[in-house]
Amino acid sequence: MKMAAAGFVAILAICLALAPSFSYAYDDAPLQDFCVAVPDASAAVFVNGKICKNPKQVTSDDFVGTGFNVPVDTNNSLGSGFKLVDVNVVPGLNTLGLSLLRVDFAPGGVIPPHTHPRATEAVVVIEGTIYAGFVTSNPADNTKNRLYAKILKPGDIFVFPIGLVHFLRNVGKTKAMGIVAFNSQNPGTITIANAVFGTEPLISPEVLTKSFQLDKKVIESLQSKF
Repeated sequence: MKMAAAGFVAILAICLALAPSFSYAYDDAPLQDFCVAVPDASAAVFVNGKICKNPKQVTSDDFVGTGFNVPVDTNNSLGSGFKLVDVNVVPGLNTLGLSLLRVDFAPGGVIPPHTHPRATEAVVVIEGTIYAGFVTSNPADNTKNRLYAKILKPGDIFVFPIGLVHFLRNVGKTKAMGIVAFNSQNPGTITIANAVFGTEPLISPEVLTKSFQLDKKVIESLQSKF
């Protein structure tokens, strides 16, 4: 009887030890060499990503993008511009968990505070001097959010953890440029100012005046800008 009980305990212990493995028993990586995306207009179904082209119809061009060497127009209110290379530009990126961005800055140009809900981001400075930083999520002990920021020179790399608010600004006297990589083919972007002051329909000014401790006229002025 004791041996049977001991055997049962041993089996139970093994099952408990293996439980995490069972709970993660799925394929989190591609199951084929590639899954070149079919253009949305050609897709007959909606999936989490894009459906695959017949491998026999795939060509080398499906893995190539061009024009990344061409500067992006920065003649706008932010003094910055970007060029995204994702699955819509390079269909071969489908399911590979990668997208790229070229970002250009005029002197003083900024990429305003924003988040990417589905990706960690890494920026490599190619030209100029860029101030980059991110803010931590709300601390459990009600202390202030922490800012991690650095002035970057050509060749420097800075990482923005997934989901955290971050920003970039050209602090040099000349133009600047960086290359950004995301570990998602669709990282998503939430620009904080647009999300708060530029929604459709607008968030009630009463909500924002209380939240930001600002006069209603200031809130309405901010909403008019976005």
